Amino acid sequence: MKSHSADHTDAFATRAVRVGAEPDEATGAVAPPIYQTSTYAQDGVARPRRGYEYARSQNPTRERLERAVADLEGGRHGIAFASGSAATAAIAQLAGPGSEIIVGDDVYGGTFRYLERVHHAGGGAHATYIDLAAGGIAALSTVVDERTRLVWVETPSNPLLKVVDIASVASFVSDRGVGRPDRPRLVVDNTFASPALQRPLALGADVVLHSATKYLGGHSDVVLGVVVVSDDDLAERLRFLQNAMGAVPGPFDCFLVLRGLRTLPLRMARHSANAGLVADLLAGRADVAWVGYPGLRDGPHAHPGAATAARQMRHAETGEPAFGGMVSFIPAPGGRAGRSSADRAIAFCEGTRLFTLAESLGGVESLVEVPAAMTHMSVATSPLAVDPGLVRLSVGIESPDDLLADIAAALDRA
Repeated sequence: MKSHSADHTDAFATRAVRVGAEPDEATGAVAPPIYQTSTYAQDGVARPRRGYEYARSQNPTRERLERAVADLEGGRHGIAFASGSAATAAIAQLAGPGSEIIVGDDVYGGTFRYLERVHHAGGGAHATYIDLAAGGIAALSTVVDERTRLVWVETPSNPLLKVVDIASVASFVSDRGVGRPDRPRLVVDNTFASPALQRPLALGADVVLHSATKYLGGHSDVVLGVVVVSDDDLAERLRFLQNAMGAVPGPFDCFLVLRGLRTLPLRMARHSANAGLVADLLAGRADVAWVGYPGLRDGPHAHPGAATAARQMRHAETGEPAFGGMVSFIPAPGGRAGRSSADRAIAFCEGTRLFTLAESLGGVESLVEVPAAMTHMSVATSPLAVDPGLVRLSVGIESPDDLLADIAAALDRA
């Protein structure tokens, strides 16, 4: 959004509040109306008013949300879907039969499930999973070929919090596609970071994916997905798929996410600060075997991608490194009851007071889960299988002292 001065660009926090939430054009209402309609009156046969024909194809509330997320990501086009999984399905359609999708080896279980049991099983592209965090370009160079249509990255990843160097991968993918009309496209799932902390398009990505259910909405009261691109042809194809597949969000859901965006930079700063304290607490306990958090730079639990994370994950307002609200850890076996690591993980998750045992993440309230038994059951028999002792924390914005006390007490009892 431009201010009255032509050479001034508003800051991220200003745009988060204003873009897409401008006063209503018709009445001046500061809170724009929700267009809860399924269809629109036309001025004549095949003469829709302002292009509005049917709400699956166009809706003013959805358009406001799409414009807002695109602006915050630094892209030209936003395309909203009924869920992050619906957005995943649309992107996967960019890779047709006989082609290949290269995927990081730590991804949301639903992404793996769709690529394997729906897309590929139905005759679509084959997916190859590699460690893009540790292997990076060397790993990519062994698998990318003329069949590759998409390189799919989560960073930080779900649930191990792996960090991938987006700019490095983008440069490699771009070089491999020189002179090819069907060049590979880099897809970055930015759900864990949000545009408040990381902007993949500026680092060379072609497609940014969000489960807006998480940090963009921020209040655990909506299910929605958003894709952002800058390429006009990609946008046209994705909009066609959005309309043809029909998995579009309702206008009230769009309103909820649009409202959530207005506090995004504030919430992400608090999520990051709280998660950093939680990670430090866990890293300092002898009864914790492993901690995954990109902000841990020193000690036995130092994150291998900490330097990369500090370079590409920075708060949009302060410019300081910020690593989001997700922390994973594995308790060491033993504890007060002499349990296994997996049993301690379950006991911990069932023993917290403030961390609610639930799937999903990114809300203002703190959540806890055991991915192997919950969000990542679909990868249980694959090479992507998750340690049964892994605990995933979505650290909320409550008082950090209360959260730390809750974790310490639950671990002591586990």
